[in-house]
Amino acid sequence: MEKKSTHILNASSNLLGFSLLIITSLKISRISHSTYLDEFAGVACLCFAFSCFFSFLSIRTRNEKRGNRFETIADYLFLTALFCIVLAVIIVTMKII
Repeated sequence: MEKKSTHILNASSNLLGFSLLIITSLKISRISHSTYLDEFAGVACLCFAFSCFFSFLSIRTRNEKRGNRFETIADYLFLTALFCIVLAVIIVTMKII
C-alpha cells in the first residue's frame, strides 16, 4: 500500500493556513461572537496541526508498524478537520443566503 503521509502533510499544512485565515478575518471583522464559525475553524486548526505532526512522524519513523499507525491517526485527524471546514462553509453559506 502506498504511503499517503506526504500528501496528508502537504494538504494539512495548506488547509491549516486557510483555517487560520478564517479565524483572523473573523476576529478583525468582530463577528466571531455571533456565530459558531470560529469554533469550527479553531477545531479544524487543531486537527490540521496534529495531522501535520503525525504525518511528519509517519514519514520520519523507521518502524513501519509505528509509521502506519501515525499515518492512520493523521488520516483521521485530517478527515475530522475537513468535516469542520465543511461545517464552517455551510454556516457562511447560510448567513449569506
